[in-house]
Amino acid sequence: MRGVLRNFRIVDSEKDFTGSVIVENGIIKNIIEGDGDFPDAQIIADGADFPQSAVLMPAFVDLHAHFRDPGFPEKETLETASQAAAAGGFATVICMANTRPVIDTLEKAAVLKARSDSLGFTDLFPVISLSKNMEGLEISGIKNIPDGNKNGGIKFPLMLSEDGKDIADDALFLAAMEQAKRLKIPVSCHCDFGGPEAEDSKRAGCTRAQWSRIEENNAVKRVIEIGKKADCHIHIAHVSTGESIEIIRETKKHLSAESGFTVTCEATPHHIGACDEDARRMGEESYGRVNPPLRTEADRQALVNAVNDGTIDAIATDHAPHSETDKAAGAPGFSGLETAFAACLTNLAPAAGLRRLSELMSANPARILGLNDRGLIVRGLRADFVIVDTQAVCKTDPEKFKSKGKCSPFAGRELRGKVLMTFNAGKMVYNGG
Repeated sequence: MRGVLRNFRIVDSEKDFTGSVIVENGIIKNIIEGDGDFPDAQIIADGADFPQSAVLMPAFVDLHAHFRDPGFPEKETLETASQAAAAGGFATVICMANTRPVIDTLEKAAVLKARSDSLGFTDLFPVISLSKNMEGLEISGIKNIPDGNKNGGIKFPLMLSEDGKDIADDALFLAAMEQAKRLKIPVSCHCDFGGPEAEDSKRAGCTRAQWSRIEENNAVKRVIEIGKKADCHIHIAHVSTGESIEIIRETKKHLSAESGFTVTCEATPHHIGACDEDARRMGEESYGRVNPPLRTEADRQALVNAVNDGTIDAIATDHAPHSETDKAAGAPGFSGLETAFAACLTNLAPAAGLRRLSELMSANPARILGLNDRGLIVRGLRADFVIVDTQAVCKTDPEKFKSKGKCSPFAGRELRGKVLMTFNAGKMVYNGG
């Protein structure tokens, strides 16, 4: 099938122009600058039918989400999470392994991916945990994954992670990172193991804000040191403190092109757009609780600066839906897929323009994962697109989320930016208009 998305402002990390995109069999066949008629192509979307502020961009790539499937249907299902991803403009998502059962083997990951592929909303790549059943006692099934293993012609898995808790045993953590080195894929590190200093802080009765800061800062130093020993690619999840930003910034300055050791990192929309005052307003130990916690306004501003100076490589949602009962009881996490673009556009512009935002949400995440077939609007790549309205201002209403999780620090806030349509391999999977 040959189709055209015509007469749009087209923006990715490398370009910003007005033109049209020809799509054939889910692939970008051609890109035409300026006006054009395409009598041999079906019109998929016409810029004339959209607001003047509509922009065609590469669909977003999320490095960090919790789909809660299998095992937690009261929080989320594969179907609701996939629809939420499409509504947020995401055509590629990495989902974490802390399900029931834990995704700790290639076979379990492949089953979940096949289920997602049959739905067709998003290209889902489950991570595999570092330890068996995420217990931190022995290495998971990653040791049995053959080199260059592929699913659908793409390396699979694309990332490893223990997510919610770093492995406490240094030797086991190192062994897992060495497996990642062998497989040539990154390890996403949660950075919450703060060692004796953090434990002493807890015993002394310090607040969560105090001891969790020690945890993150010490854990960032630790994963960097273990990553150096393994000579692998570590990816630091949801960076949130000014100190950890500076540690990462200094580490990046001294990376060697000859070494296999690489550091990338992500920030979440909620740490970019909210702070501890929001957590207090929502209830620090209930609806406002998230790991890592929402930090001070100074930390938030340091994060924005790190996005703008290039220290932060990617935006990742850490979508973590919970039931109303679980959130009231203090389960940590927000639903973030459907507010990510607007939260970032609102809180990062104008210093970070659309091209930089596309780099953070599409090109860089794809690069980190080794996905060379997406993240840009370039001939020959996948036809993964999102059409956004960059001027629409909407009040965030979680009751309208596709996700089962309705907790968001942006609830009731006006955000600028709206996802209008999402395309996965040329197929429209969301129409918000």
